[in-house]
Amino acid sequence: MIPSIFVSMEKQVILNSRHFELTLNRLCYQLIERHHDFSDTVLIGLQPRGVNVLARLKSQLEAILGTPVTCGNLDITFYRDDFRRRERPIIPSATNIDFVIEGKQVVLIDDVLFTGRTIRSGLDALLAFGRPKKVELLALIDRRFNRDLPIQADYVGKSVDTLSTERVSVEWKEIEGEDKVVLFTPEANG
Repeated sequence: MIPSIFVSMEKQVILNSRHFELTLNRLCYQLIERHHDFSDTVLIGLQPRGVNVLARLKSQLEAILGTPVTCGNLDITFYRDDFRRRERPIIPSATNIDFVIEGKQVVLIDDVLFTGRTIRSGLDALLAFGRPKKVELLALIDRRFNRDLPIQADYVGKSVDTLSTERVSVEWKEIEGEDKVVLFTPEANG
């Protein structure tokens, strides 16, 4: 809960559209370096915002490789540890994993890694589809502090040191009109 002395948020762009594109491109090449042709690897985006990262990476990877990359979307709504603690019911998103993950290398993808709870939920949900050979994590933004769980990303677009009262927003050209990452910091009154 943000204290009542904070009434507005100061906004700072931490990745502009040019750096956003360069970051995604770098992540693609890091994935290619480790997974080569993706014949034994699948990419899974966590709903709701990890699927945006996945869509962009998939497009760029397929353009670079010249071959399709197997991808899916995973909803974690019913695996969240705060599922029954919310005042309003959570509306689930679609899960689309129409391939076998058993024995595959899986790269879970999310936009922002903060406390680690979303990723833990994603791991629980993923196991309902089989037992992968290996699971890696890609986070476009890693908020390095305030982890509740010992979770660390294998691929990081940008690491950001933030306070728990701050908020990081990944904005997409297709949704918000421009690719950028913004840090919102509460401004003190007075």
